[in-house]
Amino acid sequence: MSVYSNDTDLKDLLYQIENGKIQLPDFQRDWVWDDDKICKLIESIASGFPMGAAMFLETGNPAVRFTHRTFTGAPKHSDVNPDRLVLDGQQRLTTLFQVFKGKGATIVNGAKSKERRYYYLDIRKALNPHGSMLEAVESMPENKIRTANIGREIKLDLSTREAEYANMKFPLNLVFSQTDIMDCIFGLMSYDAASVQIAKEFCDKVLNGIITYKIPVITLTKDTSKEAVCQIFENVNTGGVKLTVFELITASFAADEYDIRKDWDAIVSKFTSHCDILRAVGSTNFLTAMALLTSYKRFCTATDTYVVSCKKRDVLKMSLSDYKECRSALVNGFLKAADFLVHQGVYTWLDLPYSSQLIPLAAIFAYADVAGVNLSIQTNKDILSRWYWCGVFGEQYGAANETRYVLDIVGVFQQIADGTLPDTVARANMQPARLLTMQTRNSAAYKGVMALILQDSPLDFMSGNKMNVATYLEESTDIHHIFPQNYCAARYDSLKWNSVVNKTPIYAGTNRSIGGRAPSEYIRTMFNKGLSEAQIREAITSHKISYDLLAADDFEGFIVDRATRLLDRIELATGKSIAGRDSEETVKFFGRPLTHQSVDL
Repeated sequence: MSVYSNDTDLKDLLYQIENGKIQLPDFQRDWVWDDDKICKLIESIASGFPMGAAMFLETGNPAVRFTHRTFTGAPKHSDVNPDRLVLDGQQRLTTLFQVFKGKGATIVNGAKSKERRYYYLDIRKALNPHGSMLEAVESMPENKIRTANIGREIKLDLSTREAEYANMKFPLNLVFSQTDIMDCIFGLMSYDAASVQIAKEFCDKVLNGIITYKIPVITLTKDTSKEAVCQIFENVNTGGVKLTVFELITASFAADEYDIRKDWDAIVSKFTSHCDILRAVGSTNFLTAMALLTSYKRFCTATDTYVVSCKKRDVLKMSLSDYKECRSALVNGFLKAADFLVHQGVYTWLDLPYSSQLIPLAAIFAYADVAGVNLSIQTNKDILSRWYWCGVFGEQYGAANETRYVLDIVGVFQQIADGTLPDTVARANMQPARLLTMQTRNSAAYKGVMALILQDSPLDFMSGNKMNVATYLEESTDIHHIFPQNYCAARYDSLKWNSVVNKTPIYAGTNRSIGGRAPSEYIRTMFNKGLSEAQIREAITSHKISYDLLAADDFEGFIVDRATRLLDRIELATGKSIAGRDSEETVKFFGRPLTHQSVDL
C-alpha cells in the first residue's frame, strides 16, 4: 500500500462525482447532514476556510473489489466504473455537490423527516467586512418562500428570478456554471443598474474564491488490503458508527453478484424460529465462526505449518467460494450449538453466559459434521460439556476471544483424538469466595450457576412441577432471592443475601406468593397449595437448598450449605476440584469452610 496527496480543485471533484468517476463504496452509510451543518460548511467554503482533507481509494485491484454507488443527488451511473471510492469526506462532498451542482433542491435531514431546501448567499451580507459569512447564507424551503405565523405571513419570496434580483440573493447551485453566473449577474444589473459595482465585487471576492477552492485529497493506491481499508475507515470516521466486517464483506461479495445481506436475513429467520438463544448471533459473529471453520478445515489438511486464525483480517480475506462451501454446515452448527446449550440449562439468549462462546461451539459442531466426528456419543458429549463449563466458570471469554476460539476448536478435537486437555479446561480456575461477588446477570459465572440449577430440572416451589424450557418461558421465570430481599435488607450483609448463593430460578406466580416474608412463613403457604411435606422438601432440595435450614430461617447456615452445594455442582460440570474451600479467605467471607464436614456441624 502507498499513499499520495495533492490539493484538488473543488470544481474538478464535483465534476468527477457528476460523471461517476468518483463514487461511494457500498459500505458507506447514507448521507445524514442537517441544515445547520450544511450552512456552516457553505460558510467555510465561501470564506476560504479549510474544510479538512478527503480520502479516496483507487479502484482496479481484483482482490479488493467493492460494489459502489453514486452520491446522493448525483446522476445514476450504473454503467460507469469509478476511478476512486470515497473513504472519508462523503458527508462534506455530498453536501457540496447538492448545494453547488444539484439539479434540484438539496435533500436535508431534518429533526423529524427529510426535506428539500435551496441555498443562497445574500450578496450584501457576504461583502460586509464587519459581518459573518454565516449570516449571508440563506436556507430556503423547496418552494423558495419563507413564511411565518403558520404560513400566513411571507417573510422572504425568492420563487422567481426577479425576486432573487430584488432581494440581492445569489443561488449557489449556479456557482460552477459560467453561463448561469453571467446570466444572473446581467439579470441583476438589468434589474438595478446601481448594483453593477456590488455585483462585480461579489464575483471577484466571493464567487471566484468558491470556484478556485481547493480540497486536500489523500489517495490510497489500489494495492491497499481490505483489512487496511477497514482499519483506515474506522480511524477516519471516529464520529460515526464503526464499520463492521460484515459491511465490507457485503460490498466485496456483491461485486461477484452475491447478496449476503439477503442470505443473512434468511439465516436469521431460521435461527429465530429454531431457538431464542440464537438471537445472540450477529452477522459479524457468524462470519468470525465461518473464518474459524474454514481456517481449521485448512489446518487439518495442510502439509505445511499452517496456523489456525480467525481475526478480522482472516474474515476479510474470506472468499465467496469458501463461504458458499461452508455456509450450510455452519448454519447447522449454530442450530446444534443452541440445542446443546438448552441441554446445559441455557434457555434464552439473555441467560447465555458468553454469547462469544457460541462462535467456537458452532464451528466445532459444523466441523464435526464435515469431518464425520460423532459428537452425540457420550464420551464426546462429556468432552464438549466439560470444555463449555470450564470456559464459563474459568471466565475465559472476557477478552482476546479470537485466540481463545482457535485454542478451543483445536483443543476439543485434539482431546477427542488423543485425550489431551484443551487449554480452556487446563486453565479453568475458580475461588470459592467468587460466589459472593456474583451479584448480577452481568457476570457470566452468575448465569452459569443458574443454568446448572435448571439443567438438573428443579421443581417449582408452589406446584411441585418440573421446570423445563417450555415451562420456564410460559411461567415468566426469573431469578429471585430465596431469603427475600425485603426480609434480608435490614438483617444481613448484602454481599451474602444479594449474591448468587441466595438466588434461584422461580416462576413469576411463585415469587408473588413468596413475597417479602421469612422462608418459614412462605413454606406454610406451600402446604396450603396442597403439597405434602415430602413434596415440599423435594422441591426445595432440587434447587440445591437445605429444607431444614430454610424452614428454620437459618440464614448463615443456609449460605454456607448452599455455597457448598453450588461448588459441588460446579466441580461436577467442570470436572475440576475447586481449591481453597477451607482457606483463610473462604472462612473470612463465609464464617466457616465450605466443606461437608463443616456443613454437618
